[in-house]
Amino acid sequence: MTVHRLHGEGRICFVAALLALGINSSAAYALPTHPVAPAAPARFAVGSMDASLGVSADHAVAPAALYASLRKHFVPSFSRQTGLACSACHYQFPQLTPFGRLFKLNGYTLTSLTTIGQPGDSAHPTLALSPIPPVAAMIVTGLTQTSSAQPGSQNTTVSFPQQLSLFVAGQISPHAGIFTQFTYAAADGAIGIDNVDVRWAKHATVAERDLLFGLTLNNNPTVQDVWNTAPAWGFPFMSSGVAPSPAASTLVDGALGQQVAGLGAYSLYASTLYAEVSAYRSAPQGVSEPLGVTAANTTKGVIPYWRVALQHTWPSTYGMIGTYGFAGRLYPNGVTGPTNGYSDVAVDAELEHTAGSATWIGRGLFIRENQTLSGFAAEDPAGAENLRGNLSTLRTNLTFEPSMRYALTAGYFQTTGSSDAILFASAPLTGSRTGSPNSRGAIGEFAVNPWQNTRLGLQYVAYSLFNGSSNDYDGAGRKASDNNTVFLYLWFAF
Repeated sequence: MTVHRLHGEGRICFVAALLALGINSSAAYALPTHPVAPAAPARFAVGSMDASLGVSADHAVAPAALYASLRKHFVPSFSRQTGLACSACHYQFPQLTPFGRLFKLNGYTLTSLTTIGQPGDSAHPTLALSPIPPVAAMIVTGLTQTSSAQPGSQNTTVSFPQQLSLFVAGQISPHAGIFTQFTYAAADGAIGIDNVDVRWAKHATVAERDLLFGLTLNNNPTVQDVWNTAPAWGFPFMSSGVAPSPAASTLVDGALGQQVAGLGAYSLYASTLYAEVSAYRSAPQGVSEPLGVTAANTTKGVIPYWRVALQHTWPSTYGMIGTYGFAGRLYPNGVTGPTNGYSDVAVDAELEHTAGSATWIGRGLFIRENQTLSGFAAEDPAGAENLRGNLSTLRTNLTFEPSMRYALTAGYFQTTGSSDAILFASAPLTGSRTGSPNSRGAIGEFAVNPWQNTRLGLQYVAYSLFNGSSNDYDGAGRKASDNNTVFLYLWFAF
């Protein structure tokens, strides 16, 4: 797909075309130049309660259902607002096209609707209300079977629904928009606040080139990102909420989702250089405030987050290479005393290539986390064996979409890190006999979209190493391959 930044006479023609379509041109957009693949409903589940803070479930930040519901922002209300098909902003499912990335960076404000405004202030609008509620819904149901049943449990689990979500998403003012999600999670049997991203964006000209700049207020580091390499939006776009998952992941890999609030400033210069700086502070749900002695994993001060990326679009190919990370200090319990320190740095890349009606998308991500666990060391008994540790995560995947209806994806993942017999203690199913967090495996998925807002997917996850071992990894005789998972799901968004 080619995206053109228009200036001068070309921009006048572009604005005229927008006006002919009835589309608000207050923000700069570039429309797709040829058809793209279908839109994607929201993504879920990169892990479970065990995948948190690079530590065991005993130190998890959020309940299991929240880790099973890291969402993607395919929202039919955006289609209703813009008058564009879902495929304008997405390749198949939540994978954003270059135009979709611009839509998000411009604050979700592009609209084809006649908005409600203040009479007489057209030069500098102070109001732009949609005439229809910016509401959408999503339902996901799934069937999960592992190679060997979890201890004392029935295999072949049906989740109906696995997730049920209500979205409020769209333009809220001339330069501001919002993406919010409220989700019923089957694991908790409760409704809660999911991902939230509120944006304000404008344009300026610097050295005769366009500068897009804005602010983001969100509750999950990387949810503001526009690339499908970031943890909040990465593959797999849907996962089982009941299958076993490895015991460790880095802090930036979703562990703070819905537990913090962050304010950031970002910019995109000359459609090439993206930069962002944000700061996060604890804002957990379902606890009394102000946070006190009963709080867990509370930030000390703020957690600074940064993101830099370079992108370029050729006639049939798009490429991005970037880096992001943060450094945070958390009180394991209460709001005073020693803290645990986490420093995460990631490198990521994304390459998209179209050939006729087919699309190839390749992605890679590497995260390195250094830990100083003074808070755990001061506990009695100690919450960690070692004062210092590290974790590394590698994920790569390749998607082939021969048309708008089909997608085939293959991926590889691994986590390696410092052994710790306390953090990763031996326990049936979830533990590590060796105290090692090391896991690796492969994932494959075939997805069919009979309609752009309906998806049927079949996914297989195979582990060659799980929590440090291939055989008897938990000290109770379970093999890594016993956690191999078949996941069949049906996904509707409307």
